[in-house]
Amino acid sequence: MTPMTPMTPARLLADTNREPMVPGIAVLRMETTPKRTGTFDGAWWPRSRDLDSQLSGLLAALTDRLGPLARVGLDAGAWDERPGHLSVDGRTVRIDWSAVGDDTMIVTRGDQDHFMFLVIPPQTAPPLARAAMAMAVRDDNDASAERILTATGVSPADRTRVLPGAPGW
Repeated sequence: MTPMTPMTPARLLADTNREPMVPGIAVLRMETTPKRTGTFDGAWWPRSRDLDSQLSGLLAALTDRLGPLARVGLDAGAWDERPGHLSVDGRTVRIDWSAVGDDTMIVTRGDQDHFMFLVIPPQTAPPLARAAMAMAVRDDNDASAERILTATGVSPADRTRVLPGAPGW
């Protein structure tokens, strides 16, 4: 079992190029556009693969912005543990797991209102994370997560899950 990382609140940043990224805080950039034509509604840069310490704060911040959330879809291979749900502000949010390995997260509000997020690997260098987040939320972006991460210099090694205690952790 991995040591529990203290939960830190997620921050919703209007522009990740202007605000500092502090280690240990999940960073989210989300822009709402009238057209919603881009592939992604936002991007999230968790600071570890410990789901409890990272996702709870993010979901609380999203609930403040979007209202109650129903479910979250995540890649099973990207996280240390795979609970079936989390409690956010007294409400249960279901977590759906799949083995897609596509660096994305889907957040559902209500029955059918979906928000797609690019998930930046935790060990990504700040300048690369900022570039990937900015590219993901451009209104005209139609690139996949893999294309965004490759184009911004996030290497396949950054996307590989690193186990606690392994070199590079």
